[in-house]
Amino acid sequence: MAHDTCSQKKEIDIQDMDPIQRFFVRPFFLSWTIGIPFCLFKLLFGLTALRMGGAGGGPLRVFGLVVVVWAAADLFMNAGRSALDLLHRPAPFEYCTIAQLGRIFGRPMIFLGIDTLLTFAIICAMLWTGWIATLSTAGAYLWYGATTMNLISLSLASLYNEIRRQTS
Repeated sequence: MAHDTCSQKKEIDIQDMDPIQRFFVRPFFLSWTIGIPFCLFKLLFGLTALRMGGAGGGPLRVFGLVVVVWAAADLFMNAGRSALDLLHRPAPFEYCTIAQLGRIFGRPMIFLGIDTLLTFAIICAMLWTGWIATLSTAGAYLWYGATTMNLISLSLASLYNEIRRQTS
């Protein structure tokens, strides 16, 4: 019963939104401005861990490989969500593997929050370890692009919603 109430509330909220606000909550927008940038952070972190682990195949290389596989799976999930949204079809899966696991427990948004926390920890790890300085030129530009897309889109959506709230 609670699920129905949440679904109804979500529909009402979306109906009350203007077209720009509705765009900000579409899977296409969310994937390209949050999900895919997060995948790039994970991917670049995993690749850097692989490189820092050296040729010996030690634990850091195994960890890096696990992160790369995780990032790739999440990237496919976000691309799928985005494509299905453009086709006006619902997605039978979540934005990321951790949220998909959360779906099993009926709590995908909590698990999506865990994924977000882990991604922020990855960003911090790249900064505090100094690994960010070891990115190739292409890797650095991917990092810059992901950061720019994520932060600017969040700021624009927040600014627009606040202006709407203040003027209504």
